[in-house]
Amino acid sequence: MSTFKEMGLKSEILSAITDLGYETPTPIQKLALPKVLESKQDLIAFAQTGTGKTAAFSLPILNQIDPNEKGIKCIVLSPTRELGLQIAEDIKSYSKNMPSFKAVAVYGGADINQQIKKLERGCDVVVGTPGRTLDLIKRNRLNLEGVQYLVLDEADEMLSMGFAEDLDAILANTPQDKQTLLFSATMPPDMVKLSKKYMTDPAEISAGSKQQANTNVTHQYYKINSRDRYPSLKRAVDIAPDIYGIIFCRTRAETKEVAERLAEDGYNTDALHGDLSQAQRDYVMNRFRNRQLQLLVATDVAARGLDVNELTHVINFKLPDEDAVYVHRSGRTGRAANVGISLSLLTSKEESRLRYLEKKIGRKFEKVLIPNGQEICEKQLFSLIDNIKETEIANSHIDGFLPQIFDMFKDMSKEEVLKKIVSTEFNRFLDYYRDAPDLNKTSDKRERERNKDKNNRRDDGGERRSKRERREHKTAAHMTRYFINQGKKDGFSPKLLMGMINSHMGGISPEIGQIEIMKMFSFFEMESGHTSDLQRAAKQMEFNGREVAIEESSPRPDSSGDQKEKRNRRRGKDNDQRGGNRRGRRRESSGSHGAKRRRRY
Repeated sequence: MSTFKEMGLKSEILSAITDLGYETPTPIQKLALPKVLESKQDLIAFAQTGTGKTAAFSLPILNQIDPNEKGIKCIVLSPTRELGLQIAEDIKSYSKNMPSFKAVAVYGGADINQQIKKLERGCDVVVGTPGRTLDLIKRNRLNLEGVQYLVLDEADEMLSMGFAEDLDAILANTPQDKQTLLFSATMPPDMVKLSKKYMTDPAEISAGSKQQANTNVTHQYYKINSRDRYPSLKRAVDIAPDIYGIIFCRTRAETKEVAERLAEDGYNTDALHGDLSQAQRDYVMNRFRNRQLQLLVATDVAARGLDVNELTHVINFKLPDEDAVYVHRSGRTGRAANVGISLSLLTSKEESRLRYLEKKIGRKFEKVLIPNGQEICEKQLFSLIDNIKETEIANSHIDGFLPQIFDMFKDMSKEEVLKKIVSTEFNRFLDYYRDAPDLNKTSDKRERERNKDKNNRRDDGGERRSKRERREHKTAAHMTRYFINQGKKDGFSPKLLMGMINSHMGGISPEIGQIEIMKMFSFFEMESGHTSDLQRAAKQMEFNGREVAIEESSPRPDSSGDQKEKRNRRRGKDNDQRGGNRRGRRRESSGSHGAKRRRRY
């Protein structure tokens, strides 16, 4: 079925979507609409954001529900207020020719009494965030007993935001014979559990694999030095004069710092992070949607629900810890048949992660050189000239000033006038990049020097150390033990800890020792001498929306050599007492064979 009409949609719906400019169904719509229209089977649908998911589940549901029947027929759950409002507005647009149909959005940060009044007046579809939906259920203001359809939109996002318990409680208040539709970009383990618990023999459809990134997006990266991260970001922005994008940072502190530096350097930008009130957040997001801002610097949590189709770039100031988060980041560009670029700024250590990430998302990363000053100036210059050429000259008040303007330029040639106009607009770039270094050469040179230094390490005898000797040397380095306020309950793991430390230590690479992940907190050992660097880095760390705290801790009771020796002595004494007299005597011997046996026991 290649058209909406062939799918059997009602004339009221067809006319509404035609007015909206819908012509051909998107891949996810082609797969989902027939499934929901022709079957009551539960459905798991994999698709990226911006691929037409709302219409994929809304149109077939609207086609089947009876607005004249009392009660709520459908509940749609979304992770954020912004996305919920967008879904509700879309549903209202699709149903504009259905006079008796009503949709209500319920979400936090707004007057709950006003939402209750709307529910009391009656509606067919409720679109809600998990927290506010559960609150209304507990107040007996939202009755889902008659629901025929339950939609979980961006289910993976809801679970990553910690809504698992809320979803459990909400779904427990819905009838068993409903049709459940789950839409997601990825399939994390928690979502597998959720689907098994609340879905019956679900069908699966996919417009791309479960982890695959948007095919309209080109994935690129700069190889950088840690100290050059911000200058490299500036060059990424400057080489794209018409950029309209999001710069993703890992923590609130990092987001604020990057946004402030960009603003100080004259860029039209603002920050979006967890410290903003809802009113401030709405103000920033509206300015960005209306393109009053060219760049938005944001954390992953703060950017959830931001629905903009025309983004040209997503820039990863640093890679996220989770692969699924990268899929969501990159999926914010290249929407609605547009193309986009997802650019990551990676140090040598971070670059090694790409091979694994490529396998997960099914896309290749292209290494591109950091542009030099001449390339940027050329790009900006010709963009300026194009803008001048394309500027429309309307009949305006400027005509009255033209004689005086012509008189002011009468002693100058056309070439001189153009040169001055361009110079007036362009001198800032020329001055900034006149003596700018080549960051690629700097990076390659430093890397070569590091590798050369490693290869030239020799012991006192002038011979290169063996791998085993180097490993023993590292192991012998004194370790300091640290406490961190993240544990198993937070979803913390050794891999995440290593990633956080490597990403925030500013190019320093201390040796990491033993890691212990406890229920509510964790301990780890790190090469001594870096406490101040680590605590400075911790101020920029954030995990699951919570600030990270790291403190020095007491050594493990059995971590010192003396204590190990005491333990070994006790073990030998116990063996003697248990009758292992022959082994005990061998342990006490001083010959080479005795040493070997001592290691065995």
